[in-house]
Amino acid sequence: MFANRVLSGMRPTGALHLGHYHGVLKNWVRLQHEYECLYFVADWHALTTHYDTPDVIERHVWDMVIDWLASGIDPAQATLFIQSRVPEHAELHLLLSMVTPLGWLERIPTYKDQQEKLAEKDLATYGFLGYPLLQSADILIYRASMVPVGEDQVPHVEFTREIARRFNHVFGREEGFEQKAEAAIKKLGAKRARLYRQLRTKFMEKGDAEALAAARALVEEAQNLPMGDRERLFGYIEGGGKVLLSEPQALLTEASRMPGLDGQKMSKSYDNTISLREDADSVAKKIRTMPTDPARVKRSDPGDPAKCPVWQFHLVYSDDKRKEWVQQGCRSAGIGCLECKQPVIDAVLEEQKPMRERAERYVADPTLVRSIIADGCEKARKLAQETLREVKEAMGLIYS
Repeated sequence: MFANRVLSGMRPTGALHLGHYHGVLKNWVRLQHEYECLYFVADWHALTTHYDTPDVIERHVWDMVIDWLASGIDPAQATLFIQSRVPEHAELHLLLSMVTPLGWLERIPTYKDQQEKLAEKDLATYGFLGYPLLQSADILIYRASMVPVGEDQVPHVEFTREIARRFNHVFGREEGFEQKAEAAIKKLGAKRARLYRQLRTKFMEKGDAEALAAARALVEEAQNLPMGDRERLFGYIEGGGKVLLSEPQALLTEASRMPGLDGQKMSKSYDNTISLREDADSVAKKIRTMPTDPARVKRSDPGDPAKCPVWQFHLVYSDDKRKEWVQQGCRSAGIGCLECKQPVIDAVLEEQKPMRERAERYVADPTLVRSIIADGCEKARKLAQETLREVKEAMGLIYS
């Protein structure tokens, strides 16, 4: 496992909106400066529910990547790639399916939820049932230590941990494991080898969690250690077998506070969105025509901000002084609804301005986007191939 590696993906659904920005992309931008981040376009996942409309996927892919770049994702800081261009995801998915109990897939909460929400689609497919396992393969192929998710996705990360645990139990019993682990310890150098043994003994005899964490960090810091030896030492710390697949942790992210134009959650299905790079005139028109407190029939009627969708936007964009102005002005009819909406329009346009500016060069020259993705796919594939080689060797699939 790589202690500072983060992996996250997004289905290509077309142009992204402010809900995506506040719920996911702002977090991605922050994480790219703190960790080694890999962000991927989950185009195979798009097929699990939209297999009957594949013609729109390609356009959606490139629109979405431009939105990522516009939001501040920096290809010099993070690796951006497309899932289907790293076929090792699919191969690991297949290999993991050999040891995944069917009941584990059927019990995942989102399985039945999605079937009910998308009742108009025929989702009685293996692809839909197996998509959580493909998600697990997406994570495990990079030995990611953290996966940023909302609370509703935590069961998927826990499922991935269970899959890694099961796979390691079945295939981690390497012949001559202890002798190979002892040989790997010597490669740490005399001082680190002695410390590793001390920490391992402390954990094995006393269950000292701090000793376990320190031993793992020691192995992680040994940059010149071959991957196979690294995974042996991770497993040997706990007295088990070779750790082939690492268990990731869920990195909980705050739910988006971005409301839709009608007060509901911002979502394309509700037709209440503002796109990241939407034309300024269109944005202004949408906000000016937003519904307000029904009690304010006339300009002189007092209102209640809590009953007005515009107030939800002020909670996101306005400082305390502005919010106090809204509260007093609305309740006393001191300000009109259009007056109340103008600061929101200004704030949204101000937020979008750098996004439009960043996007200009990519819209003008699409080859720049394709070049970024090509480089990212090459880097991601090298990492994936390394893991897959280890997995296939453990499963007896490397033939001489």
